[in-house]
Formats: sequence, C-alpha cells, structure tokens
Amino acid sequence: MTRIIRSLATYATLAIGIGGILVLLMAWNLPPFAGSIERTDNAYVQGQVTQLAPQLSGLVAEVAVSDFQTVHQGDILVKLDDRIYARKLAQAEANLAAANAALDANLQAQASARAQVASAKAGVASAQAALTNAKAQWDRKNLLKQKQIATQSEVDQAKATLDQAKASVDQAKASLQVAKEGLQSKVVNRRSLEAKVSAVEAAREQAKINLDNTTITAPRDGTLGQVKVRIGQYVSPGSQLVALVPDQVWVIANYKETQLPGMRVGQKVSFTVDALNGERFTGKIEHFSPATGSQFSVIKPDNATGNFTKVAQRVPVRIAIDPGQNDINRLVPGLSVVTSIDTKQS
Repeated sequence: MTRIIRSLATYATLAIGIGGILVLLMAWNLPPFAGSIERTDNAYVQGQVTQLAPQLSGLVAEVAVSDFQTVHQGDILVKLDDRIYARKLAQAEANLAAANAALDANLQAQASARAQVASAKAGVASAQAALTNAKAQWDRKNLLKQKQIATQSEVDQAKATLDQAKASVDQAKASLQVAKEGLQSKVVNRRSLEAKVSAVEAAREQAKINLDNTTITAPRDGTLGQVKVRIGQYVSPGSQLVALVPDQVWVIANYKETQLPGMRVGQKVSFTVDALNGERFTGKIEHFSPATGSQFSVIKPDNATGNFTKVAQRVPVRIAIDPGQNDINRLVPGLSVVTSIDTKQS
C-alpha cells in the first residue's frame, strides 16, 4: 500500500513539473506553443524633449513660467536684462544715420563736381575761341608785314597774343581734366560709402536680433519640464533653462532580430502601459531602424576578438500611436510599455 502511495506521489510531482514547464513555454511563446504573436517589454514611450537655451549672455530679469506648465508657440518663457543690447541697437541705428548722411553728402559733392566739369568745358571753349582769334590776328599782321604796312612790333605783339592763347587752351584743358578726376573720385567714393551703409545696416540687424533674443519664447506647443533658471542668475549661450516636451509621442520597441520575420510597416500593434495599470492602447508600425541598437552605441562591439558568444541583437521599431484613444494625453516620454504584434496580419 505504501509503495502504491509513493508511486502516485512520484507521478503527481512529475506531472506538476511537466505542467510548469509547459506553462513557461506557453508564457514565453516558445515551441511547441510558438505562435504568431511577438511581444517585448523592452519598449518605451518617446517624444521630442527639447532643452531650451539662450543665445546670449546676461542676467535673468524675468521667469514667466513654472514647472510642468502647458505653453503655446510664442509664449514668453524667460527674459534677460536687455539694457546693454538696447544701447547697442541705438548705437547701430546712429551709425546707420551717419552713414546715410555721408551718402547724401556724396550726392551733393557729385553735383558740385559735375558743375565744375561743365565750367571747365566752357573755359576750354572760350580759350579755343581766343586762340582762333589770336591766330587770325597773327596771320593778318604777318601778311601786312610782308607788304610793308605793319611794323615788326605789331607782328611781335600778335605772336605773343597767339602764344598766350595757346597756353590758355592748355590750361583750360588741364582744368577740365582735374574736374573730371574730381568727379570720378566722388563716384568711386560713393561705392565705398554704399558698402559702408550695407555693413552698418547688417550691424543694425544683428543688434536687433540680439535684442529680440533677450526674450526666450516657446518654439512650439507643449509642456515644460522643471524650470531650472532663476531671476538674477547669469546665463550664457548653451545654459539649459527649461525642457519643452511637445504633445506628439510615439513608442520605440526594441525587438530581437529573431522576432522580425513577418513584421511589416503598417501592421497593427497593441501595447500596455505599466504606469497606467496595464491599460491597453493601439498603434501601427511606422518605421524600422536602419541598424541594430548596438551600431548606434558609443563603443561598438567587436566580434573578432576571439572569444565569441552569439547574442541576439535588437532592432528599434517605431510605433505610431492611434489618435483619439482614452488617456492618450497621459502618455509621456520615458514610460515603460509592453508591445504585441501579430505577424500573421497582412
């Protein structure tokens, strides 16, 4: 009788052990219970967490937001002391006014130079007319001298007048050339002044941009993280002020390479969220990573070292969350999820 009882106990223990093994195989979706459902708990909600930082150095004059506040694009978050940048903008505007005044003065100088050129041209015409008259007088006196009518002194006087007229023409032409060179100098100087105006305008725009950058605004709609900046704090470019988390989120599920056969873009996905007591949501496969996660790590594995152990690599799969679901607004980046994909679906 005792032997029979011992045999029954042995069989019962063996049956319980086999049943436990079968339960484990079923739970882990392993043969002979392997099906088309691929699951992973190596999955998380992701989002575009943006760290906002100033582009300028200065003291914080105002912090207009608080931790975890919802903001809209363009809302003021932080203001820096803008007095120095306002003065720089005023100085740049004064420099621009001076440069424009110099440009206007150049226009007046060009007009004056053109008048001088016109006057010099008239002087050349007058001197040439005098030269023509003097040459005619000299020719007439010379002819009269040959006929013994004019005296030598009269001929000499006509010759001197002719020489003086020639010199006057040369002087008038030289004055015209000087006037033209003066006009050309004013024209060339205007190009330099125009370049200076462009440079001063660029400096004014830069000063205006710097003044605008003393006010840090939300680049898009979203929710803020912890506000790390305080009034009176000195910040510099790159200082982290606050993080902005947009409303759009998705899921990144890191599946083993052995689970990928049968998965396609567009297939439906269901997932549960640990933080929401296992509440279930749906989505669809949006993208597959172009490489395994190990390839994006800082220190990549080297399998040619001699001691090799094959480890199934994981491939990130991006899952778009279906809109309009209950509690979808409670999905925030970083939450752990468990995803399930039926690879038999088309």
